[in-house]
Amino acid sequence: MVPKIVSVYLSTLSDTLNKFFLFLTYKKGKQNGPKEDQRSAQVTESTDINELAEKEPWLNSTKLVVKPDMLFGKRGKSGLVALNLDLAQVATFVKERLGKEVEMGGCKGPITTFIVEPFIPHNEEFYLNIVSERLGFSVSFSECGGIDIEENWDKVKTIFVPTGTSFTSEICAPLVATLPLEIKGVIEEFLKVVYTLFQDLDFTFLEMNPFTLVEGKPYPLDMRGELDDTAAFKNFKKWGNIEFPLPFGRVMSATESFIHGLDEKTSASLKFTVLNPKGRIWTMVAGGGASVIYADTVGDLGYASELGNYAEYSGAPNEEEVLQYARVVIDCATANPDGRKRALVIGGGIANFTDVAATFSGIIRALKEKESKLKAARMNIYVRRGGPNYQKGLAKMRSLGEEIGIPIEVYGPEKTMTGICKQAIECITAAA
Repeated sequence: MVPKIVSVYLSTLSDTLNKFFLFLTYKKGKQNGPKEDQRSAQVTESTDINELAEKEPWLNSTKLVVKPDMLFGKRGKSGLVALNLDLAQVATFVKERLGKEVEMGGCKGPITTFIVEPFIPHNEEFYLNIVSERLGFSVSFSECGGIDIEENWDKVKTIFVPTGTSFTSEICAPLVATLPLEIKGVIEEFLKVVYTLFQDLDFTFLEMNPFTLVEGKPYPLDMRGELDDTAAFKNFKKWGNIEFPLPFGRVMSATESFIHGLDEKTSASLKFTVLNPKGRIWTMVAGGGASVIYADTVGDLGYASELGNYAEYSGAPNEEEVLQYARVVIDCATANPDGRKRALVIGGGIANFTDVAATFSGIIRALKEKESKLKAARMNIYVRRGGPNYQKGLAKMRSLGEEIGIPIEVYGPEKTMTGICKQAIECITAAA
């Protein structure tokens, strides 16, 4: 099946940034955090350990923890976490593993980044997890955190907090009911603070495994989280210059990097991900919601394996931006022709403010430029669009088909988006 498009909107934060946000909020709440500060350092292939030690002198005077700072879990069980080391031992540990390919969750990729932090001696290990759901938030807690959390899952307590409901002591009570009295109040308050942070920063997922107590105060030893980047417009000051890394094992191709660069330079949105370079159904869809419908429909109809890409442009990009974007999509869609028919769906919903004729002008220019490639790939084009100036834009598309001699079927909002996807599938499956 097609990957859930929601994954486009979510990315994981590094341990360092997660802890920064957590303790920033915790201290703003006038709680006394642990005396140990949130020191950390990243190590990559380009890192000179001696230069790093000069920049971060604490590395030479503190016992250390080292682990991959990447988007995968179960690092401890995979032998990728080392505790209570000096800097020389850290350097050896990293050298032996940096660049080594590992398989995590069915994905393979090299280890490219490690994080080094102070080693925190501790006795207790607690588990905390908060997940955003359709109607509220699931909050899970356990007194048996750490690398064996899955083996002790029967000891994890979970509550559901409906949207709009305050996370009160009464709601929290089932999570902390079995804790010793001397730590019960501290951990309850900590859970409330983390829950507030979760909502304030628009997390969709947050997990601490484990957190412990240092001088009687909660301290996260390992943490991962996911932010909803569609909330960036209201959180840009809180998030700062946050970076949304690619999932583990995923590397941008040259074409994807080019579109990503365009996206960063414009106020519009330009997204492009290659799913199957040999796929025969390709999309160039206006609007984030519409792009999800088109991709999911192809998958629902049983042809996810033929879907070449996920693509979305929105926010009224200008003609030149659309031209550059369309060139990339068409180049990928027409690469390595094999004699079989292909389909390109140029679709969208009904635009609110985007001038359909203007954006189509950029696409039309690209289609004219790539005429020979389109013919070599036996490309059939399906157009469906509505919105400001859509009649003019559709008329241009119809004229283009006659001009360059490529099959282009053009529809307005009277045609369903799912219907267009079905026609594209029928095209590639029809007899030659």
